[in-house]
Amino acid sequence: MTRKLFVTTALPYANAAFHIGHIMEYIQADIWVRFQRMQRDGAAGREVHFVGADDTHGTPIMIAAEKEGITPQQFVANIAAGRAQYLDGFHIAFDNWYSTDSPENVDLSQSIYRKLRDTGLIVTKTVDRFFDPVKGMFLADRNIKGECPKCGAKNQYGDNCEVCGAAYQPTDLVNPFSVFTNATPVMKPSEQYFFKLSDPRCFEFLKDWLNTPGRLQPEMVNKVSEWLGEAGEKLADWDISRDAPYFGIPIPDAPGKFFYVWMDAPVGYLASLKNYCDKKGIDFDAFLNDPTTEQIHFIGKDIVSFHLLFWPAMLKFANHPVIDKLKVNVHGFLTVNNEKMSKSRGTGISPLRYLDLGMNPEWLRYYIAFKLNSKVEDLDFNGEDFVARVNSDLIGKYVNIASRCAGFIAKRFDGKLASTLSEGAQSWINRALTVDVNGVIVERQASIAAHFENREFGKALREIMEIADITNQYVDENKPWILAKDVEKTAELHDVCTTALILFRQLTILLSPVLPGVAKNVASFLNDAEFTWADTQVFGDAVSNSMLGRTIGAYSHLMTRMDAKMIEALFDAPQTAATIAAPAGDAANDAAAPAAAAAAIEELAPEIKIDDFLKVDLRIAKIVNCELVDGSDKLLRLTLDAGEGRLRNVFSGIRSAYQPEELIGKLTVLVANLAPRKMKFGISEGMVMAASAADEKANPGIYILNPWPGAEPGMRIR
Repeated sequence: MTRKLFVTTALPYANAAFHIGHIMEYIQADIWVRFQRMQRDGAAGREVHFVGADDTHGTPIMIAAEKEGITPQQFVANIAAGRAQYLDGFHIAFDNWYSTDSPENVDLSQSIYRKLRDTGLIVTKTVDRFFDPVKGMFLADRNIKGECPKCGAKNQYGDNCEVCGAAYQPTDLVNPFSVFTNATPVMKPSEQYFFKLSDPRCFEFLKDWLNTPGRLQPEMVNKVSEWLGEAGEKLADWDISRDAPYFGIPIPDAPGKFFYVWMDAPVGYLASLKNYCDKKGIDFDAFLNDPTTEQIHFIGKDIVSFHLLFWPAMLKFANHPVIDKLKVNVHGFLTVNNEKMSKSRGTGISPLRYLDLGMNPEWLRYYIAFKLNSKVEDLDFNGEDFVARVNSDLIGKYVNIASRCAGFIAKRFDGKLASTLSEGAQSWINRALTVDVNGVIVERQASIAAHFENREFGKALREIMEIADITNQYVDENKPWILAKDVEKTAELHDVCTTALILFRQLTILLSPVLPGVAKNVASFLNDAEFTWADTQVFGDAVSNSMLGRTIGAYSHLMTRMDAKMIEALFDAPQTAATIAAPAGDAANDAAAPAAAAAAIEELAPEIKIDDFLKVDLRIAKIVNCELVDGSDKLLRLTLDAGEGRLRNVFSGIRSAYQPEELIGKLTVLVANLAPRKMKFGISEGMVMAASAADEKANPGIYILNPWPGAEPGMRIR
């Protein structure tokens, strides 16, 4: 039976650009969604709908729009217009992105409210509410800050504490103040509408719902159970109304009253799905009532009180069918060097800056996935660890396999893989892709699939890298670059390179939920239409049979190493008096990046004539071998073919930027008529071309020139 999955994430508030915490959550959900979509066949089939939206209502947006002299709708539209560059930039593939300020959300929210009212769970009370005497308006919960009444944390909002997670009334805050004017609010009476969370029916439902196996993580069951109390005595009624002026959805039959933003925001998940269903011709009600439908929701631990108390009870007593299929996955915060992110301390990360610096989005996807598990644990971003993990795993282990073997298939075998494999090669494939569990040989892909399903992404990637380690061991032991020198070992070379590329394909399929961009390029290179999880099955020789005799395309570079200096540019600089006065937001932060880059660009050399240029003979050269130089921590020894019928020996100071195996088989640019230079390590017969910043100590990135595919050794650069 096909599973029908409705996947959602927390809605970002539409008053600012995405921050890195949003991107972390969306990457986590996107990886899980992509894994599910790879289940195409039979009982494992999936129908997946991944939707999101902007949370658009509330006083903050109303005030911000007022300051800009535009309507709240236009303000929200301006924010929404900037979302795609983040989502597309990090390969986050929502099926639909919508808004809580939509006709669908109005209809659904008001419908749910009426059903709650009809069950007797909506009551009115005249209560004292905070009023800003300077602004002349009642203050919503998020417009008031103060000290948490539970843990004493300062600067907390009036609805829940982001430190201890407690939910409370704004009047419970200690030393409250208005976020608009910093004035101390005064109390004024107002008639408000409440959802009776204190009703015994809510307690009985929540107790059973929370303890349903598989609903949410055990630590969250324990946490929320504490909020319930032994008999629901800790549950308080929930104020779901706000007074005009307010940007929100009107409460039916209550002039001048609007739904509190947390009442209609979770309904936005359903509104986005309905909008998507209408576009696609899907029956929205039939989909939600289908017994095979599940909603899988990803949120941070700071907003669980709304999503694990109010939202479930609201859905249940409105008789909404999604409540029985709802599972909530809670994650921790993203920290930097084990500290909460802070621009003032220089530990903030702008997602847009990351992209503008040219950093590969799949580096971050891999690193976040490697750190993630199914527990409610904070994920720490460490710059040095980030660089090491990416360069070691993705470049040194994964990409390295194809870069060392694909060139031989193209040059020696016209791009065609071997039609048969030796017994030794097949045994290596089985060794890499299977494991002995208590005397039973099982496929690794099954346990990797289980890890992805259970959001144990770190475990999945560690097991995938074990396959990469075995594959690299196979290549190292068989040394195709040595086999290529012996014409009598041509068949063996074909066997080894084919085997390595078969395993490389398997690694790519297993990594494709995390690295969708790379996977797409590899599928094109290997002449696959698309990858499905069924392609990872090993038994019955399905893996090798699908590749044997296949003609593949030309290999092109899949991913570059990360330069450690990128990390320094990534972090927001600590705020000073000068920077605090600058425009706020990602756009202001990102403006600094091009300026910093420009400062690193070297001034142009003195003008020369064409005759001067023609004296330098630049040639395309192929790096046929590359190795470390004993006694030097800066040099690599390159063996170059410049189309002369002989090989050249060149020493190059690029060891800090490249591993030898990365360069073997690559084309580069050689200064061919440079006089040979005698060094203590040997004679250097030329110089390879590379780019770097003006100050290599401050910005030590080195980038060797790599000509466009199709260039041949010996061609002159004019």
